Amino acid sequence: MNAPGYRRIEMINRICLLLMLMSAQPGLAAEGMADSGPAETDSLVIDRIERERAVQDNRSVLLAHKRNYLLPLTYAARPNDDVFEAGSSDFGEDLDNVEIQFQLSIKAALAEGLFTEQDALLVGATVRAFWQAYNGDISAPFRETNYEPELFWLTPVPWKVLGGDASLFALGFSHQSNGRSQPFSRSWNRLYASVIWERWRYVFQFKAWWRIPEDEKDDPLDSDGDDNPDIEDFLGNFEFTTAYRKNDYEVSVMLRNNLEREDNRGAIQVDLTFPLQRRFRGYLQFFNGYGESLIDYDAHIERIGIGILLSDLL
Repeated sequence: MNAPGYRRIEMINRICLLLMLMSAQPGLAAEGMADSGPAETDSLVIDRIERERAVQDNRSVLLAHKRNYLLPLTYAARPNDDVFEAGSSDFGEDLDNVEIQFQLSIKAALAEGLFTEQDALLVGATVRAFWQAYNGDISAPFRETNYEPELFWLTPVPWKVLGGDASLFALGFSHQSNGRSQPFSRSWNRLYASVIWERWRYVFQFKAWWRIPEDEKDDPLDSDGDDNPDIEDFLGNFEFTTAYRKNDYEVSVMLRNNLEREDNRGAIQVDLTFPLQRRFRGYLQFFNGYGESLIDYDAHIERIGIGILLSDLL
C-alpha cells in the first residue's frame, strides 16, 4: 500500500476511536460485526482501532458517536415534578418513578486532511429520550427528549498526558436543546476541547467547555433569549470520564462539578456493561446529581436503570 493510503487509513482509525470516547459515553454501532478481527493486545486503544478497521469501509454501517442503548426499566427516587407544576403541562404530580430511557447517537466524516495529514472534520447527532411509558394515567407521554448536534475537528497528537499513551485531541461546537416551547424550553451552545489518553489499561477523557453567551430574556415566556442562564452553576464547565475493561466486563465513571466552594453541585454516573449474547450487551446505569436531562438541569436526580447496549465505550 502506498504511503498516502496508509496515512489515510491510520487517520480514520484514530478519529473513529476519539469519536467513540467523546462526551460522556461513546461507542460503535456495528461492534458485533468485528468479532472476526485480530486478537486483543495489551492496549485497549489499539484493540478499539483494530475493531474499527473491520467496518470502516462498509457503507452500510452507521458508526456510533456516543453509546446507543435502551433501558426499559429505570427508577428515579424523586421525579422532578416541580418544573411541570410551575407551567401549563398536563402532567406533573402524576409522574411515575419508573420510565423508559433510550439514546441514539451517530457520526460521519465531512472532510479530512484540513490542516495536517491526519486531522478531520466530523458531524455527530444524539437523541436521548425519557418516556413515561408505563404511566397510563397521563397517556404515557415522552416526558423529555434532548437533541444534540455537534461539529468536531479531531486530530491525533504526539503528547504524553500524565504518563499515558495514545493521546487524541478534539475541538468542537455543540448545540443542545429539548425542542420545546416556553416555559419548558431549555437549550445552550458550547465550544469545547477534549483530550483522551490511556494508562495501565484505563482510558481517560477530560472535556472542558465554554458556554456561548445569550441575551437575557425581557420576559420568562419570550422565545428569544437565554432559557437557562444559571445552567453552569449546576453542570459546571468540565467532565472527566474513565473506563476500564476486563474479561468482557466494562465499567466507566463520569464526574462533573461546578468547583464552587459554596453551593457546590455536580454529578456522577457509573456504567457497567456485561455480555448477554453476540450482538447485545447488558447495561446497568446509575446517575446521581444535576443535569441528567435539560429539563432537570437544576434538579437533583438519583436514578438506576437496566437494559441492553448496542455500542460500548471500549
